[in-house]
Amino acid sequence: MTPAPDDSSVPAAGSSESEPAATRPVPPRSAASAPEAPRTPPGDAPRRWWRRLRRGSQATPPDPRPDPALDQAPPPLSLQYRNPFQIGFLVTLGGLLAFGMLAALSALQSVVLMGVLSLFLALGLNPAVEWFTRRGAPRGLAVAIVALTLVALLVLGAWAVLPLLTEQVNALVLSFPAYLQGLRENPSVADLDAQFQLINRASQALTSGAWVEGMFGGILGAGVAIVNVLFSAFVTLVLTLWFLAFLPGIKNTIYQLAPASRRPRVRYLAGEVFRRIGGYMSGLFLVVSLAAGSAFIFLNLVGLGSYSLALAVVVAGFAFIPLVGPTIAMLIVAVVAFSTSVTTGVITVVFFLVYQQIDAYLIQPRIFQRSVNVPGPLIVIAALSGGILFGIPGALIAIPTVASALLIYREVLIPALDRA
Repeated sequence: MTPAPDDSSVPAAGSSESEPAATRPVPPRSAASAPEAPRTPPGDAPRRWWRRLRRGSQATPPDPRPDPALDQAPPPLSLQYRNPFQIGFLVTLGGLLAFGMLAALSALQSVVLMGVLSLFLALGLNPAVEWFTRRGAPRGLAVAIVALTLVALLVLGAWAVLPLLTEQVNALVLSFPAYLQGLRENPSVADLDAQFQLINRASQALTSGAWVEGMFGGILGAGVAIVNVLFSAFVTLVLTLWFLAFLPGIKNTIYQLAPASRRPRVRYLAGEVFRRIGGYMSGLFLVVSLAAGSAFIFLNLVGLGSYSLALAVVVAGFAFIPLVGPTIAMLIVAVVAFSTSVTTGVITVVFFLVYQQIDAYLIQPRIFQRSVNVPGPLIVIAALSGGILFGIPGALIAIPTVASALLIYREVLIPALDRA
């Protein structure tokens, strides 16, 4: 038999619970009482949970209207709320600080220049140190070998060259008036000398020693200048050896200044900069050696062997100066050659002009093709600007500095502009 249904579980015929939820009457809301939640049977729990989830996921959009209180609040550090005396004091203090820093840099210009030149020379000698380290030698031993070799070459070169160089320079200075007198035999030079008295003035200035007075301020000034040059050379040599010994640590310190996420990129760029600077300095030593050796051989062939060593040293010294150095060396050697004979002078000028073209279009491009990639006009501007600002050391470091700046421009600035 089927059991009778329970009256408590069956709704009455007129009850509102038997009606659908959509047709139930909604009781009026009272302001004093909270709205009642609609009654749902136990089987309606999933549907009720789904409604609550949908109501919770619909966030109220923010009010697009700005807060008027924020518009009316003044900026906390605006200049209009500062005392004019305070503004003037801060501006004056900043100007004095900037002027002091510029004055300090100007006073320390020679020290900073020696440090930069020493670093460049160390980068130029670093390939020789790495050659020993690649063959199993510790870096300290490799640096000691390179340093001792460099000092030995300088001492032996000075011991072998200075006596002969001093003798030839003295002979050249004593014979210079006679050479000038020999120039008068040339009709063209004689006409110019009769009009402007050039040879007489040069002879009087050389024999009277007025050029020493004008250049160095007398014998005492010349001595002070020589001492300063020797001291600068000694300090530069010591700093070069120090930079060469601690170059890996210096590089790592520079790399650590960059954030960790960009450190591989900075390591690559800094390594390229160091490689270009070192390659340029190493190549420059080779270019200078070729120029001096060619001049020494040529001067012995044309009959100027008695002054070949002194003039080769002059050529080597001016070969370190880009662009204008070889031309100045050619003029000095040509004056000596013309004093001997016009034919020798013409041959000398032709030789130096041809060698300059070979050096500019054949030797230097092959040596510097991997280390320095700088357009010709920038080389001219950089060399002239460095020479005017800082003399020979400035002209020496100008070209690798511009090469490093161009590397940063190509590898950093252009990609950043392309991504913008």
